[in-house]
Amino acid sequence: MPRTNTPETATPHDAPLIGRTLARAFDDDPMMRWFFPDGASREAGLGRYFTTIFARQYVHHGVCERTEAAAAFWVPPEAQAKAVPDAETIRQLQNLLGDRAGLFRDAVETAAQHTPQEPHWYLAVIGADPAAQGQGQGAALLRSGLAKADAAGLPAYLESSKPSNLPFYEHFGFTVRAELRLPGEGPVLRAMWREPRRPADG
Repeated sequence: MPRTNTPETATPHDAPLIGRTLARAFDDDPMMRWFFPDGASREAGLGRYFTTIFARQYVHHGVCERTEAAAAFWVPPEAQAKAVPDAETIRQLQNLLGDRAGLFRDAVETAAQHTPQEPHWYLAVIGADPAAQGQGQGAALLRSGLAKADAAGLPAYLESSKPSNLPFYEHFGFTVRAELRLPGEGPVLRAMWREPRRPADG
């Protein structure tokens, strides 16, 4: 049997698979439901959204890993200035989001205002297909990224709008640092922080 939990480096060829996987993973995410309110078209919209940011942004300037049914995009501190959407990516996202593009822009700006200034590894995206829930694929990807952050002696940071995910992150040492209400009656983002661990810390 293949070891489906073993993280592999994602390549541009993985974009369709990653788009499908993350579309399913984020179908019930409050922030993504806010950006894509139409249930009938949400999965297709999310698939295009994640394919776009992966293929144009994170695969070039981040550390992207996947398993058979999960994916994670990390950005180390030295890449954070580059791992931002260029003009063409912004145009594609605006076309995709339609009348929600303004809300998306405001949400990104609000989150950016609270990004920690100290060097850290940023977990931009992590998700697993619900059909693979309980198989540990998301946990394997989280451990892999945290091991890299720990090896560099650096903390890790993420934002989550889904309250039920908080215990999962807390299990790996994250704590809620702040709660951000997104503009336009948007959902609450929880900013979470994790100090680096030495190998002996477990």
